[in-house]
Amino acid sequence: MSIDTLAPRTFMGVPYRTDPTGARAAILGVPFDCGIHPFRVGSRQGPDAIREQSLLVRPFHPERGDVNLVEALGLVDCGNVRLTPSRIEDAFEATEAAARDIMDAGAIPVGFGGDGSISLPLVRAAGQKYPGLCVIHIDSHTDCYRPDPDHPLDASTQYTFAALEQRVSTSRSWHVGLRGTTMVGGVHDYGRELGYNLVTLRELLTQGPEAVVARMREVIGDRPVWFSFDMDVFDPSCAPGVATPVWGGLSAREGLDFIRLFEGFNIVGADVNTVSPPHDVQGMTAFLAAAVTSEILLLLLPATGEKA
Repeated sequence: MSIDTLAPRTFMGVPYRTDPTGARAAILGVPFDCGIHPFRVGSRQGPDAIREQSLLVRPFHPERGDVNLVEALGLVDCGNVRLTPSRIEDAFEATEAAARDIMDAGAIPVGFGGDGSISLPLVRAAGQKYPGLCVIHIDSHTDCYRPDPDHPLDASTQYTFAALEQRVSTSRSWHVGLRGTTMVGGVHDYGRELGYNLVTLRELLTQGPEAVVARMREVIGDRPVWFSFDMDVFDPSCAPGVATPVWGGLSAREGLDFIRLFEGFNIVGADVNTVSPPHDVQGMTAFLAAAVTSEILLLLLPATGEKA
């Protein structure tokens, strides 16, 4: 029987390869969540859900150059990091090592969460390889809470530690799309204290996404960028299956159009996180996350004249 029963499902059906040498970009699943939410636990199932829904995403985009995205990037899927949810330090070490292997092979890692905490080990790996790394974090939350001395690492402190460990250039890094309530006071102030630039969703829509991105481009220039996209920046009406939903977010069209404004940034890695399949509705959040990933991958296409 000519059926490979061992090959895992991959993003958009791309080749499964543990060694991404020769690829420009590689998918890396991080099936981890901290499990601290009182009742919305399930983002550890996010990577496989995104892959499942990605079969609805097609490789050609007529409005964006009409090239075969998969072929142009030599896109591969490296599968999931082998880890155990709840073992935070071990999981982060394994994730950082996997991301480092992808970058050492010459590919750009695109991580699938998992909750937002998975950004920290990915950024740790990128920050080691790319000094002066900048972060563009699209989210309704800063994920820059003051760390709890007893439980410092969770999905609200990943960018706190990215700053404290000096993995990123905070003065050139941005948290964009912020809205909604917080568990404690002073969260935005603490993010600014760490040196980050903060843009609320209201400011983004009032000033205009084009103007905001133009300001970011001026500050960042051609420096290396980690592009982090938390699915709860979308309104729950189009992305209900997330770990921490907040009403009043971006529509699907607004979010996808916003990503396109980042064309030309020097993106060296990315992650799409916080898809929680147990709370999704007919896979719509995972499908939207797959579309988000497709838009991010378009940002990674080689410039004209550059070899893939």
